[in-house]
This record gives sequence, structure tokens and C-alpha cells, in this order.
Amino acid sequence: MSYVLMTLVALLCACAFYTLWRASQITRKLKPDGRFMVIDGVRLHYHFYPVALDNQDAPVLTFLHGASGNAYDTRLAFLGTLRGKYPLLFIDRPGLGFSERQRKGHVTPREQARVIAGLLKKLEVTNAVVVGHSLGGSVAAALGLVAPDRVKGLAFLAPVSHPWPGGVNWYYSLASMPLIGRLFCWTLTLPIAERLASCAITSVFSPDQPPENYLSDTRVPLLFRPEAFRANALTITRLKQAVTEQSKDYATLVQPTLIVTGTQDSVVWPSIHCEGLLTSLPDAELMVLDRAGHMPHHTHTQKIVQGLERLMCRVETQVEYDQRSVGRQRAMEHA
Repeated sequence: MSYVLMTLVALLCACAFYTLWRASQITRKLKPDGRFMVIDGVRLHYHFYPVALDNQDAPVLTFLHGASGNAYDTRLAFLGTLRGKYPLLFIDRPGLGFSERQRKGHVTPREQARVIAGLLKKLEVTNAVVVGHSLGGSVAAALGLVAPDRVKGLAFLAPVSHPWPGGVNWYYSLASMPLIGRLFCWTLTLPIAERLASCAITSVFSPDQPPENYLSDTRVPLLFRPEAFRANALTITRLKQAVTEQSKDYATLVQPTLIVTGTQDSVVWPSIHCEGLLTSLPDAELMVLDRAGHMPHHTHTQKIVQGLERLMCRVETQVEYDQRSVGRQRAMEHA
């Protein structure tokens, strides 16, 4: 028995040293190339792409990535097509990519939304159209709830928005545990994740194919670092309870909205999340992509861009209407 125990301890020690070495390598190799801003003690990393001076009043398309990812995912999908047409803001959610988080906070969609709302305020963004993919959809909805004065439109791409039957994968539950979770993240998750990453990417894109060099272009190894993996796990394990509560308020999201889903999405259930949003939101358009999987922003980019352009027109019309209404109200008050 002692031999087995000693072997196990030796194996865990070897994995810990490997994890420490590889995590430091990833940190040295993958350097941030965006900007940083500290919001409520949280250092957020983001990329902002403005437009020409004659179009600076255009709504700012603000992209929130899903679980197990970072802002390079949505940037890869949309930057080439949308740059110059609208101001673009790509944000690493707290704890992922190059963004940090406080040890005991910024886990739930609402907590993350408050930090992102602070970033919008610091950047003086008063007219944002927030685009959330997968888990980022729940954060987009939360952002619409906590900052309705800044969020003028919403787009949900294969979103998670409502409670679902069952739980989450066991390794997320294990990684989120107080003590054993840290041990798990600092020994086993990195070497295992490195070897399963390509298969995982293929699975999440199915039945579509991922872009060539997707793993390196989107800097997926940033997730393998122990603190990032744990932050991701904490958000995922607390997500169901979070959306159970916040979905009760979705009827107050009166902003123009676009909902995008693929008929072959095997990661989230469109019948729960997209149909739930369509039922709850007063001003929503549903776009169904035939035979698309969970990553439609990469595999059906042009169709989604067309939907976003329609959404931007709806938002601009609504903003103009609201401004006229405010003007009329002020005129009546001074009459």
C-alpha cells in the first residue's frame, strides 16, 4: 500500500512540476497585444477598433466570448469582416484570456457584467450592441440587465440563457472544489488538456470543421494555466443557478435582439435557450442556421454579419426614436 501511495505522490509531484514549467512557458510565449484597464480592482484585457471620424456615433459592437475561450475567438471570426464598418470591442471576460479576476469574485454572469459595464463607462461607450456567444450569452443578458442605459441592442450566438436538465462535466465540478480542485488544476488538468485539445475543438465545432490553425490563432493554451482553468470551471459550475435567477428578469430586456442558433448544436439545447429567449424577449429576431453546430460565428460568418447589420439598423432607429421622444418631453416640460 505504501508503495502505491508513494508512486501516486511521485506522479502528482511530477505533474505539478510539469504544470508549473508549461504554464510559465505559455505565459512567456503568449503575450497580450491589446489594452488593459483596471475596473473595480480587476485588470481587464480588450481590443478596441474605432471607425472613421464621420461614423463615431455608430453603436459599438461589443463581443463576449464563451466558456473555455477568450476574445481572440470572436476577433478571429468577425474582425476581418466588420472592421471599419462599426466600432468593435473584444473583451477577455474576467479570469480568461489575459484578464484577471479577484479570487472570490467575478464568477457569475452578473458579477462579470458589472465589471464589463465599468469598462464601457470608462471607455465612454453609451451605445453598445453586445454580442455574446455560448456562455457569453448569459453575460450579455446580464449586461443588458445591469446597464440598460449603455446596452442598446443584444445578439445571442448559440447562447446559454436558461436552466437545463442535468449538470456539467465532472472535471469542471472537481476543478471548482475548494481544496481538491486546486490540487487537480495544478497537477492533472494542463497535461490532459494539452493532449485532448484538438479533439475537444473538433467536437465543439461538429458537424462543421474548425478553421485551420484555430488552436494557435485563438491562443487556446491560455486556458490550460491552472488559475484560468479553475476560473472557467467556477463560472460553469455556478452558471445553472445564475441563469435560473436572471432569466426571471428577461422580459425587461426591451432592446432590439438577435438570436442565432444552429440546428445541429450538440453543446447547448436550442429548444431550451433560444426558444426561451424568443418567448421572454419583447423585440427578438430568431435566425436558424440549417446544419450548423455550436460555432456558427466561424462557420456561417456572413449570414450572422447580415443579421448583425439588420440589428444595428434596428438599434439606430430605436435610438433616434428615443432621442426624439426625450426632446418632445423636454419641450413639453418647458412649455
